[in-house]
Amino acid sequence: MMKRTLLALSACIALPASAAWTLDSEGSSLNFLSTKNAQVTEVHSFDKLEGSLSDAGKLTVEVPLSSVNTNIPLRNTRMQEMLFESGKYPSATFTATVPAELMKLSAGESTTGKVEGELSLHGVTAPATFSVLVSKVSDDEITVATTAPTIVSAADFKLDGGVKALQDVAKLSSITAAVPVTFAVTFTE
Repeated sequence: MMKRTLLALSACIALPASAAWTLDSEGSSLNFLSTKNAQVTEVHSFDKLEGSLSDAGKLTVEVPLSSVNTNIPLRNTRMQEMLFESGKYPSATFTATVPAELMKLSAGESTTGKVEGELSLHGVTAPATFSVLVSKVSDDEITVATTAPTIVSAADFKLDGGVKALQDVAKLSSITAAVPVTFAVTFTE
């Protein structure tokens, strides 16, 4: 009996564990556009991203909102405090189950598709879909990039009051309440 138990335990240890893919923050970017006064459009980003992807396709990407980068320090602080309220809501999180056809690539292959999941931001969770190009660069590296922007509406995440506060403090006639979001991320195993 003891011999069988040891053999079973040895077999379990010898089996390969399900690999986890980790988002490479240095090789990844998340951008959004804002338009003020109906004609001045600017590109903004987040300096930090974290995430993981299981071999089964379970995806989680977390964006620390204090890492917003507008290239203007005062505006970064205002967005953190007045828009995102990052002290109360420190991060945005996207979770999804990646479709199997996007997960079954061999090294050197690419494909396009949609990833449908949930975006949690500012205490609200809502559906979000991203059209993507997935490339398996090598056995231990996957890149994913949007093929079209996804529009995120401030009202969907109760951010419209923050947009209005930013507009007032900057003395602007308008700030768009819906922003296009794009990304290019790398996962390594």
